[in-house]
Amino acid sequence: MKLSGGSGVLMQVVRATKKLLYMKMTKLAVATLVAAFGFSIAALADDAKLPPTSTNAGVTYATDIKPIFDATCVKCHDGTKKPRAGLALNTLEGTLKGSKDAKVVVVGDSAKSDLVLSVAHIGDPDTFMPKGKGAKPLTPEQIGLIRAWIDQGAK
Repeated sequence: MKLSGGSGVLMQVVRATKKLLYMKMTKLAVATLVAAFGFSIAALADDAKLPPTSTNAGVTYATDIKPIFDATCVKCHDGTKKPRAGLALNTLEGTLKGSKDAKVVVVGDSAKSDLVLSVAHIGDPDTFMPKGKGAKPLTPEQIGLIRAWIDQGAK
């Protein structure tokens, strides 16, 4: 019986299969790293477009943010009425709760907060705020103050 000859072929097939799987896994790992790196670069590019965070310390919703929202956002996002997208910006609680779809504030990380990205006009133009006839964009200083509020804990 020549089992050794047949098992040698089997071993070659096993080795070739292992090599092929290793190559495919390596390609997949490289592709995953390239994609992750690309997303990181895109995120950094968007962060670079954001106005700088205000250097004011102790920023609070009641003192610093509500006046901005009252002047620019509450016309459409008033929780005492039917706020657009279910987002009520007239109270701290409503702001932190978010919209009917998701939270808009990532406490401690303004650069990842949809609220900041929307008012800074970064990302999807359909989400840019404020909207409507006569709506004026927030100033870089106002956006910086909102960023400081979020980064300082959104209190």
